Amino acid sequence: MIESPKAALPTELRDPLARAIAQVNTVVLGKRREVRLAFVCLLAGGHLLIEDLPGVGKTTLAHALAATLGLGFQRVQFTSDLLPSDIIGVGIYEREANRFRFHPGPLFTQLLLADEINRAMPKTQSALLEAMAEEQVTVDGTTHRLAPPFFVVATQNPLDLAGTWPLPDSQLDRFMLRMSLGYPDRDAERAMLGAADRRGVIEALSPCLTPEQIIELRHACTAVFASPALIDYVQALLAASRTHAEIRVGLSPRAGLALLAAARAHALLAGRPHCVPEDVQAVFPFVASHRLTPGAGARVDRDKLALQLLESTPVR
Repeated sequence: MIESPKAALPTELRDPLARAIAQVNTVVLGKRREVRLAFVCLLAGGHLLIEDLPGVGKTTLAHALAATLGLGFQRVQFTSDLLPSDIIGVGIYEREANRFRFHPGPLFTQLLLADEINRAMPKTQSALLEAMAEEQVTVDGTTHRLAPPFFVVATQNPLDLAGTWPLPDSQLDRFMLRMSLGYPDRDAERAMLGAADRRGVIEALSPCLTPEQIIELRHACTAVFASPALIDYVQALLAASRTHAEIRVGLSPRAGLALLAAARAHALLAGRPHCVPEDVQAVFPFVASHRLTPGAGARVDRDKLALQLLESTPVR
């Protein structure tokens, strides 16, 4: 029997992380699972896509994360006329120096809020690909590194709203997790309606973590133990997605890596030095659903297909 190592959440980081999660929950009321998933994505080194109707708190969550994490923050409002250079930056000719000088765009930050990302054309959406995959951008043959930790939070409106373009599969695959917030429950909505100044609540937030602590937490995630049996379970889920009768394109190896990384982060937040199947199951719908391509005869959507995969794949 293989024993798991004793590494877990470093003691000196437990309180700051707990305070950070609690602080975001004071702003995004009644959404503890969704806030936890946002921190799973951050600690696993991924990027987060929040898809929902306008007005349910997508941007509020992003602002609360920015104020809590102590990271450099930029917001880009994606529109139909937004150009890639508006995000990445552009080289401007300087006559005195007789050369082009690169002027970085808002992408050069640590937490980027890409608001309503699917209102921009696919060419502009794809401007984020290299940055999200490699934490760098290449302009005119020169590579520019981004300051770690780099974290993209993108919001997206449902595709049946006017003026939206679906994200290409290559772009969707760069988001580790996709989730929805949904309407608040009665008590949470009552608290919101009774609050005197919601904007003031966000402005009063203070950083609970530093960039260095976030990087340390990411390192701790990679040390969380995943047994061979757990990896077998992850592989079984991947294989099931590729043979399901209603799925045309199943999960890729990159999706498997994302699933395992998210499960490790979920275990770390639970205070465990090892993953259990429940960690995989907790994050699987949010890692997998946006990566699945239903077949022409599919009777259910991506979210239900992901749940079917969980139900039909036994833990080994």
